[in-house]
Amino acid sequence: MAGLARGEGHAVHWQEARGGSGSPAGALAALATAVRRAERILVGDPFSRLLQLLLVPARAAELVVVDDGTATMEFVAQLGRGERLRRWHRTGGGPAARARELAYAPVSGTARRRLTPRGGRAVELFTSMPVTPPPGARLRVNDFAWTRARFGPPRLTKGTDLVGTSLVETGVVDPFRYLDAVRALAREHGVTRYFAHRRESPEKLRALSEATGLEIVRPDLPLELIAQRGPIGRTIVSFPSTVVHTLPYALTGTGVTVAVCDIDPAWLTATASPRARGFLAGVAGTARDVRRLPLRAAPAAG
Repeated sequence: MAGLARGEGHAVHWQEARGGSGSPAGALAALATAVRRAERILVGDPFSRLLQLLLVPARAAELVVVDDGTATMEFVAQLGRGERLRRWHRTGGGPAARARELAYAPVSGTARRRLTPRGGRAVELFTSMPVTPPPGARLRVNDFAWTRARFGPPRLTKGTDLVGTSLVETGVVDPFRYLDAVRALAREHGVTRYFAHRRESPEKLRALSEATGLEIVRPDLPLELIAQRGPIGRTIVSFPSTVVHTLPYALTGTGVTVAVCDIDPAWLTATASPRARGFLAGVAGTARDVRRLPLRAAPAAG
């Protein structure tokens, strides 16, 4: 992505924050002065704790949240209700986790205030998600016009592609139920390739490949760019996720059909967040220009 930005004429400074010589503390120290002086800040993930820490010294007159993830829907809802910023799939955890949350609360509260329009500070949302901005904030719809102009049109294959999800890794969906669902979708819809989510574990993907025979693809760019460059299936099947909102924009006019398969409540783990069922149903139900696949009865786990 940095290479694409440089190719479009932008100067890019990369600050490593995790792993290697980088650390969150080092990143904060390196970026704090620049953030404090910036007049306009683009935010990629308002739920990121590192980013929330960086917003503490921010004095920018304009903040722009650039995020096409489904978490944007929850962010807008929480901001509108004045709630603390918390990822939808996160549960309360044990005493230690609750203590950390309590200690971090002042930082989260400051970040929420920074992202709320007030005192002449402008806040804009740039997203393809179907959201209504909080009072005072602006919404600019990302219709992927640049992506369509820069890449494509894609070459289409005869097969069907399936987009993976990290719902197993986040503890929302039972791994055995997920494997059975992928196997059923592959059989019923002629799926030949599985585009893995960046957070999916190698062990899980190995098990999927062995059980289904699918070609596992780990994209090195966002799927919207991969799809426009092609080759891509004439049908793309996904569980409720970002792509059921973004791909219809990115692939408009190409003849590709995007289909969404709902998450059966029986697939959820016992520790899944109480918000999980409603949130996932909302992600699928608000998607535009997609085909809804019938929800099959969940096979027995094991």
